[in-house]
Amino acid sequence: MVRYVYDFAEGGRDRAGLLGGKGADLAEMARLGLPVPPGFTVSTEACRAYAETGAPPAGLDGEVEEHLARLERAAGRRLGQVDDPLLLSVRCGARFAVPGVPGTVLDVGLNEYAVLGLAKTPARERFAWDSYRRLVERFGTAVMGVEPELFARVRHGVEEQHHVADERLDACDLIRVVETYKDLVKERTGEEFPDDPREQLRRAVRAAFAWWNSAPARESRRRAGVPDDLGTAVTVQTMVFGNRGDDSGSGVARTRDPATGAPGASGAYLPDAQGEDVTAGVREPLPLEGLERLAPGAYRELLGHLRRLDDHYGQACAVEFTVERGRLWFLGVRAGDVPAPPRSAGPAA
Repeated sequence: MVRYVYDFAEGGRDRAGLLGGKGADLAEMARLGLPVPPGFTVSTEACRAYAETGAPPAGLDGEVEEHLARLERAAGRRLGQVDDPLLLSVRCGARFAVPGVPGTVLDVGLNEYAVLGLAKTPARERFAWDSYRRLVERFGTAVMGVEPELFARVRHGVEEQHHVADERLDACDLIRVVETYKDLVKERTGEEFPDDPREQLRRAVRAAFAWWNSAPARESRRRAGVPDDLGTAVTVQTMVFGNRGDDSGSGVARTRDPATGAPGASGAYLPDAQGEDVTAGVREPLPLEGLERLAPGAYRELLGHLRRLDDHYGQACAVEFTVERGRLWFLGVRAGDVPAPPRSAGPAA
């Protein structure tokens, strides 16, 4: 009987053909004992089955549900529960990088009730509605096909109205953004934004398979020299949050100097931000050393893990990481010829 879903503990770098590059590297880091948010990978086998029939293979939904139940038990929280819900990220990734891959769908599981549970204290209201904003924007783009510039236009309109940048919108502003986003989705697609957390997860996984089989993706693969029959895998992870205040943030780091190739950590860190914010130009990031002042324990742990990754892979590595309330998490690693981190704001204060 064909299996389609694998926990991170069951994989490794040698299974990239089955788990995709993203899933295989997350499994490899988990095997090394690095702090990786729990999750599972829907394999490339499921994508290939989808390509043959135009529908997910029989049994896939049941396997996903079994693995989701394990995540819920380990977290002590359920997807969609009103009080402090379990939230997920969903990201597709083939064995080889393909241009145009859809972005990660963040905060899967939020709806108009769960967002209130996430914002159960006044100090968390902005965080909760910012997370919901990210879900509607990323799901609306990657899954429902709404043009990303339309969401950007809505957000920039609210920013101009209140004369503030994105990160300074308050909870009331973000509530207006979310509601306008939902109206935009209904206007452009003819359907309501889905409130059922499990429907959100199912659709995010299917959208990754549909993208792989789309004409633009086939053209991207042709130009990149990537075979059509590889398929893409989909990783599902427990969310960790870099946008929970000054003791949280996201960054990227390299294990070697990009100019000389000599061992030595370099990178960029953006406090109170999610991963995509680091490269999106929302704010100028700090140099990696800025993390030492804000979360010294996480910084020391990061340096140790970077050395371990460099030794393990035997070449330069680039990592994506998040710090949530002082705790370090790794979200991705790429070994080999990796680009330099974003330009930083200069020496840390």
